Amino acid sequence: MVHADPLPDVSRTGLVLVDHGSRVADSNDMLLEMADIVRGVVPWPIVEPAHMELAEPSIATAFGRCVERGAELVIVSPYFLLPGRHWSQDIPALAAEAAEQHPGTRYLVSSPLGLHPLMAEVVHSRVEHCLAHVTGRAEECESCSGTGRCALRSA
Repeated sequence: MVHADPLPDVSRTGLVLVDHGSRVADSNDMLLEMADIVRGVVPWPIVEPAHMELAEPSIATAFGRCVERGAELVIVSPYFLLPGRHWSQDIPALAAEAAEQHPGTRYLVSSPLGLHPLMAEVVHSRVEHCLAHVTGRAEECESCSGTGRCALRSA
């Protein structure tokens, strides 16, 4: 039998949604929007965005904000598609450094999005939207807005 420590109630749990970070401000701003969307779905009242590198807020900053807001458990959730070095090494190291500043706070680095069945639905939805856009039935999505990148091309 595995012994499990009880988790704090949801009101004492924080979520850090972490992406890579970019030198492009619009890309970083999209994580802020995604954090707002996530807030509307998850049961945890404390949700903070973070960038692994290149931009603020950092994982340490977001972790600290969670603790300041009452989190006893901080879940660091990589907003990455697949496992790799950032998930297996970089983000856990940065989360551990952040946790050292908040003794007694537990943390978990969750898995990336991966092969979750809902990801297939996301791919389908995005492709359908792009097809609708290039045939004049929809506006550009938030990723392509103003870039002109979503266009039919030929060789």
